[in-house]
Amino acid sequence: MAWDRAIPDRPTVAVAGATGAVGREMLKVLKQRDFPAERVIALASSRSRGRRLPFADEELEVQEMTPASFVGVDIALFSAGASISRTMREAVVSAGCVMIDNSSAFRMEEDVPLVVPEVNAEDIRWHSGVIANPNCSTIQLVVALKPLHDAATIKRVVVATYQAASGAGAAAMDELHEQTRDVLAGREPRVEQFSHQIAFNCIPHIDVFLDDGSTKEEWKMVVETKKIMHAPQMELIASCVRVPVLRCHSEAVHVEFEEPLGLEKARQVLEEAPGIVVTDSPSESVYPMPAMLEGTDATYVGRLRADDSVDHGIAMWVVADQLRKGAALNAVQIAELL
Repeated sequence: MAWDRAIPDRPTVAVAGATGAVGREMLKVLKQRDFPAERVIALASSRSRGRRLPFADEELEVQEMTPASFVGVDIALFSAGASISRTMREAVVSAGCVMIDNSSAFRMEEDVPLVVPEVNAEDIRWHSGVIANPNCSTIQLVVALKPLHDAATIKRVVVATYQAASGAGAAAMDELHEQTRDVLAGREPRVEQFSHQIAFNCIPHIDVFLDDGSTKEEWKMVVETKKIMHAPQMELIASCVRVPVLRCHSEAVHVEFEEPLGLEKARQVLEEAPGIVVTDSPSESVYPMPAMLEGTDATYVGRLRADDSVDHGIAMWVVADQLRKGAALNAVQIAELL
């Protein structure tokens, strides 16, 4: 059943998991975009109760998240982890609050829309109290694919990701810092957050391995892309790699179309698409790079070229800040649609 409760013009917003990296970014984005909230509430676990978080020129005191926290709340932005989202779902929805969830808990449930506003904003119309934020690497991929798919139907996508340490959380970023110092000082690096040393290394392993040899992160990119783009026939394969970058995910994307599109037409389509910035001047060594794009909101595309290994193909390089567009910003954009 579709949601039948109206969101007021000035809603009360709760950020669940406010002390984490994504939660703090959600607070920052709410203020930067001047979201018309009547009130913003910061929620976290009992051990964070009483902490004070910056919110523009003021501070928010963190409250302990309980099922009663959502009474009187209109929109809850969740970045607290899948198990907590599942635990709190009934309390949130029963309170008449819409949950915008950043975890993987509900993404593939049939009655939960999986939304990227530049791609399938219309899907929020059929939510029943929960709207899912897609996986970070999926979000920037579909933002780049959607205008191309509208111009010439996509047949197949091959994508390799180069994912930043921050995608695994604040502790993973700290480990990259610490390991880099240890390696440069000739010390044995300590490995805790990843399966192997991340400093000066690439790890082709994100999330758990599945029976077919792919990882769950790779599986997410395939099934989420098809759901978001309403394209069950589209073929995709992903290889997801963790790299020693602090922030921003990068992707090498090869797209095969059903019919000819042409490189210049593809470039024009991308340049005119919402949420995309084309940064592409190879002769001047201009292309998107993660170190230069921290804290930005767009999905950046460069290295556009023909892929002559298939009949109708192009290749491109896609970069976005996965804490912004890949998580916090996308969730706030969904709230703006509501």
